[in-house]
Amino acid sequence: MSIVDDAVSVLPQPVREMAYRHHELIKFAIVGATTFIIDSGIFYLLKWTVLTDKPVTAKIISGVIAVIASYVLNREWSFKHRGGRERSHEALLFFGVSGVGVALSNIPLWISSYVFDLRQPSVSFLVENVADFVSAFIIGNLLQMAFRFWAMRRWVFPDEMAELEAEFEELVEEERLDRS
Repeated sequence: MSIVDDAVSVLPQPVREMAYRHHELIKFAIVGATTFIIDSGIFYLLKWTVLTDKPVTAKIISGVIAVIASYVLNREWSFKHRGGRERSHEALLFFGVSGVGVALSNIPLWISSYVFDLRQPSVSFLVENVADFVSAFIIGNLLQMAFRFWAMRRWVFPDEMAELEAEFEELVEEERLDRS
């Protein structure tokens, strides 16, 4: 059993049932929180040191590193029992979906930085960094998270057993109708 399973086992029964039913979403959220820390730590390290004038570049670099960590954690933990694709095909799909996610997460930061010009010297250091945090890590990550969870379950780590069951049920139904 994992730490998450141990934590879920002490929840009240109705909450425990909901947690078991949505275990992939919970694990995906934990991976997301972990990669959020990686992403934000690297972003601010770069933004406050070598990429002070290039916040979008800093965010792209931090996002790519976080995506690599996300693939490993999601493949080995969140969606461990899904898939069946060759790893190279799965990884290609994962990084393709994640690339779209990185682009989505950078749109609000780009707008904040270059459309609203929330950059120094136009605004204070505090305003710039609050705007960057809200646009990149709240709005951008919410957009990215919603898209990536949907796309990961649909294309990258599909539930192939459910698909096979549905196909089998369709065949049985067709056979039943043919006999009628």
